[in-house]
Amino acid sequence: MLPGGLPAVEPFRPASRLTPIKKAGAPANENSAMIPSAQTATAVAPTFDADLIRRYDGAGPRYTSYPTADRFHDRFGAGDYVDALAERNAERAGDPLSLYVHIPFCDTICYYCACNKVITRDRTRAERYLTALFREIDRVASLIEGPREVVQLHWGGGTPTYLSDAQLTALMGKLREHFVIAPEAEVSIEVDPRKADAATIARLAALGFNRLSVGIQDFDADVQRAVNRIQSEEQTRTVIDAARAHGFVSVNADLIYGLPLQTLAGFGATLDKVIAAGPDRIALYSYAHVPHLVKPQRSIDIATLPTAATKLAILSLAIDRLCGAGYVYIGMDHFARPGDELARAQAAGTLHRNFQGYTTRPECDLVAFGASAIGRIGRVYAQNAKTLDAYYERVDADIVPIARGYRLDDDDILRRDVIARLMCDFALDFAAVERTYGVDFRQRFAPELDAMATLAADGLVDVDGTGIRVTPRGRLLVRTVAMAFDRHLREASLAGRYSRVI
Repeated sequence: MLPGGLPAVEPFRPASRLTPIKKAGAPANENSAMIPSAQTATAVAPTFDADLIRRYDGAGPRYTSYPTADRFHDRFGAGDYVDALAERNAERAGDPLSLYVHIPFCDTICYYCACNKVITRDRTRAERYLTALFREIDRVASLIEGPREVVQLHWGGGTPTYLSDAQLTALMGKLREHFVIAPEAEVSIEVDPRKADAATIARLAALGFNRLSVGIQDFDADVQRAVNRIQSEEQTRTVIDAARAHGFVSVNADLIYGLPLQTLAGFGATLDKVIAAGPDRIALYSYAHVPHLVKPQRSIDIATLPTAATKLAILSLAIDRLCGAGYVYIGMDHFARPGDELARAQAAGTLHRNFQGYTTRPECDLVAFGASAIGRIGRVYAQNAKTLDAYYERVDADIVPIARGYRLDDDDILRRDVIARLMCDFALDFAAVERTYGVDFRQRFAPELDAMATLAADGLVDVDGTGIRVTPRGRLLVRTVAMAFDRHLREASLAGRYSRVI
């Protein structure tokens, strides 16, 4: 980037590897329909511009789906989900699947956490949950014609390793009873290092897990006490080192900036320790203090939160340090080593997003199990009942436990792909959109291009006759760019429901 100016706009060229393209004018009814990616210099660190961030740091969706989950409604129920599965059996029987399993239990509470969780030390509650979970798996699997090979499996929570060894084994056995997990499948699990050791990791490896996500947040002792998560560097290194020893392909570490009592020096020390541990991926999340929505956050003294200026300084430091250590900026709050699957997928133009964040398998239907779990089947999003009581009630009645969802129309699918390409590639090729969807881009998105002109004037994007490129200055604000294409956001005043962009 030239001092005081914007990068030159290079011609957009199709990536060497393209996803299937539908004929012009064809209805957008395929789960895998995706705009071919523009080839971009994605392995570029974002430029940190504090003034620009302050101007644009409003609330906005994270776009793990489009439309976003706040558009889901309870008029969509179990029958609609069953119909969606039947449609996919007719259209795409035999296609690969992605699975997600939600384990909600934790035995201690982290004050910052907004996940759907149940805090309890009563381990018998897990037995009741697994009984219901197994029934749900049996019921949903009976509706899927196969075999449909599983190429991606993720267990999240909560704390999945809250389960005993026998329960972990039984749950994996239940999944393998109904699904064929491909030898090369990505099989990942979220692990709390306070509740796991080297032996735990060995058992997970024996069950077939090959990817690990480790919560760290911050190693500073004062910060840990303030959020009720005391976790030593030694505990964390034990888990990461064990994953390496047992052949795990990728280890992700989660960090949070903006937590109470965080300082620039303290977070710098945390970064030193994280970089020394060498995880393959790092997720650097911004803490959103919303105690009116997340009750445990009421235990956090608002006076101890870092100022906006300090929070931005911590973010700037983290970007400099991580990129300086060789990590590739993937997008939003994610970094990866150049050889990691996410970085390779981004370079190949095959990166996508789902409810777990960035993913390398955009073509797969996502079947989700457990309370509050969200899946995607074709043009349908579906979410299970959130509370345990509501979840159990549906399962016990032999009803698929869907509580709400959403069926995408053709415009939703088009915009979903446009937003995904901006979020994943930092670029959009107008001609690729037109070839895939049979639309005139400038005519269809005239209001959005007007909005792009304002963003271009502020240096967030470059726009020419062929496409849009998010500049290094705009990469941290890519959610803002994507929001311009969100029809639902434009039609309703929903911004207060979202976290801040930075």
